[in-house]
Amino acid sequence: MIMVTGANGRLASLTLQELAERHVPALGGTRSPAEGQRRLDFDDPTSLDLTGVSTLVLVSAGYAEDDQVITRHQAAVDAAVRNGVSHVVYTSLAGHGDHLGFALAHRATEQLIKSSGLGWTVLRNGLYAELFGALLTWTADGVESAFGDGALAAVARADLAAAAAVVASNPTAHADKTYDLAGEPITAVGIAESLGVAHRTIGLGEYRAQLLADDTLLPFQPPMLASIATSVRHGFLSTTSPDLAQLLGRPLTDPLTVATDTAAAMRRDAS
Repeated sequence: MIMVTGANGRLASLTLQELAERHVPALGGTRSPAEGQRRLDFDDPTSLDLTGVSTLVLVSAGYAEDDQVITRHQAAVDAAVRNGVSHVVYTSLAGHGDHLGFALAHRATEQLIKSSGLGWTVLRNGLYAELFGALLTWTADGVESAFGDGALAAVARADLAAAAAVVASNPTAHADKTYDLAGEPITAVGIAESLGVAHRTIGLGEYRAQLLADDTLLPFQPPMLASIATSVRHGFLSTTSPDLAQLLGRPLTDPLTVATDTAAAMRRDAS
């Protein structure tokens, strides 16, 4: 049986949907399970029951400091070993993302899985096109960002979910492989052009000040978001790869369209 962790999250729920459409039985695991799901709370190791699971799709339990994320993932790997899981598919971070402020937890988790004795596949996911669009800020004159004219090899979340479903459906064919799932490079300027508005570039210092003044953000998030901005701005996140299209056997969803639609929806929400 396949289990997908973080079942209520966007990536995991889309992965479960993909598996269902392929008529592949799968179970969702989450700390707040709905009917037909299993309770799985990485912060409560006693809840990590992976009995009957042969393939575990471990969706990164981020949104925390590195030590907490790594502890969560270690607990999941320990449970997988204890309960006889055969294969772990881990949703990691794209290989060109090592400069990002949240890369360390991903690389540490890859090491944990590879040293566990379990079969493994690492999906190094590029940053979401949805995220790129959401990080543009609407102003009276258009949109602004700290991205400059730098490009991001962005990926539609649904494509990453489809890739996870492909691998989980036949893990033996993907054993001991690491895939870089990056998309086609897009820019904030290109998104603005698609929206029919102007783009204004702000400095990284101004952007960091905005982040630090935002009391809705958790303490670890401003440096994380600032690292995305400077990495895009200075050309470290534009490397693409054929892996995703090859896994899917089809062209990728256009990331510019996805990012543009996300940005447009945010303008409507703010109005």
